[in-house]
Amino acid sequence: MKWKTVVATFVLGTSLVSGGTAASADTSLNVDLDKGTSHFIKNHLEAKNVMSEKGVKQFFKTNEDLLNLKYGRDLKLLSSETDELGMTHYVFHRVIQNVPVANSKIVVHTDKSGNVTAVNGEFHSEAPEKVRQLKDFNKHQAVDYAWDHIDVDRVEADKVQKSELGEDFHTLTENSDLVVYHEDGEYTLAYHVELQFSQPYPANWQLYINAETGEVLKAANVLHEATGTGTGVLGDTKTLNTYAYNNTYYLFDTTKPMSGVIETFDNYGGQYSSLPGYYVTDTGNTFYSERQKAAVDAHYYAGEVFDYFYDTFGRESYDGNGADIRSTVHYGSNYNNAAWTGNQMIYGDGDGSTFTYLSGADDIVAHELTHAVTDTTAELIYENQSGALNESFSDVFGYFVDSEDWLMGEDVYTPGVSGDALRSLSNPNAYNQPDHMDEYQNLPNTEAGDWGGVHINSGIPNKAAYYTINSLGMAQSEQIYYRALTVYLTPSSNFTSAKAALEQSAQDLYGSSAASAVTQAWNNVGVY
Repeated sequence: MKWKTVVATFVLGTSLVSGGTAASADTSLNVDLDKGTSHFIKNHLEAKNVMSEKGVKQFFKTNEDLLNLKYGRDLKLLSSETDELGMTHYVFHRVIQNVPVANSKIVVHTDKSGNVTAVNGEFHSEAPEKVRQLKDFNKHQAVDYAWDHIDVDRVEADKVQKSELGEDFHTLTENSDLVVYHEDGEYTLAYHVELQFSQPYPANWQLYINAETGEVLKAANVLHEATGTGTGVLGDTKTLNTYAYNNTYYLFDTTKPMSGVIETFDNYGGQYSSLPGYYVTDTGNTFYSERQKAAVDAHYYAGEVFDYFYDTFGRESYDGNGADIRSTVHYGSNYNNAAWTGNQMIYGDGDGSTFTYLSGADDIVAHELTHAVTDTTAELIYENQSGALNESFSDVFGYFVDSEDWLMGEDVYTPGVSGDALRSLSNPNAYNQPDHMDEYQNLPNTEAGDWGGVHINSGIPNKAAYYTINSLGMAQSEQIYYRALTVYLTPSSNFTSAKAALEQSAQDLYGSSAASAVTQAWNNVGVY
């Protein structure tokens, strides 16, 4: 990615961070707020008494020429929420003819006195008022186009299985919504189609289909995968929350303060059989067999990750609304991966050489479930720098859950080799990752190119997190990172806007000294 210096004029006494250049407050700036990139405007915004949607409407009206946005025409309010600091965050979709622009949000942040402290997101200020294009088919037909494109039999993917508790589980999720797709300055009416399934392979397909021609504009299977390191399931004894039914005990946890449950399944039946599989059960409530070990860890660590997010941030499950946390172990045959499929976790057994049971690492479980948190908050696009941030935030929260060392997945990777890991926050270079922008790798945005290097370039924000944690400590750092992820980051955020989001979160929570520590951490990795 080329770093581009941009210039503009802001009369509100703002500081603005965009694309790759940060400018200080009260400086005459001129910034191009189009191109779909994430921009962050902060400090001394002259907008007061913004205590309601009406006040936000007036804010946009006052700054209409500046931002080139009209409240009724270009913005649709999605939500407003007041946090524990008394700050209110108004989240808008950027719309064209009332159709949301894909992967775009604009958020107005106000303090408890109603002063606007920051505005950030994907402004698309130069987008057309209208997309001059027909809509020649409906969203259901778009789903058919999507199935045709990925060449998967929908019937095969749509498995329904009845569990031993009498519940039906659908292994297929389909969504289709009309959006405005943006790429290279072009705005196209399109359907965003999501296809999530486990058969004939685990998938979380994201497709954009031209609403007039049926052309597939973009298609990517963005299944979040992780692999780890170490010796595997260690044989330690864990206390489990189970469920008794008809003289049988199930790995089915109803004890957590959530509307859903934590449940664990076994993928009996051979390679890639139907998900979620069968409940793991025991008549004596003692899950000691070899086959049960992977399930014990998956179940226990899912509960541990739930407890971390709930106890630390008050978050009820990955979506904040108590969604079920479902895991399936023994997935496939010698499957060397773990993955968040978009609606559940799957864990392979590994091949015994590269990996052992992948559910045996708590930081892998935390990493994958953080992808689920990201999917329901910042929605970071899984490509290039936003994708590297998606991976990095999962690594960072993996560390917060398992902070014994800076290594990722060390418990299950190469069971015959001690002391190695998949990645390291403290020393990315040791695991073939860059730790400074001087080493940034411009890779193609394809599967072969790791979607622009999402697993490679994540070493840079990982090292920034390492510096931050060493400077501020874990207690402050985890609050700063959670606030940035859930309040300030938007789908197209890059490294510079992530830095700004973390600085603002530190300022909100702990003041200027903490914000300066975050600034220094990112300066250390070449994000200025």
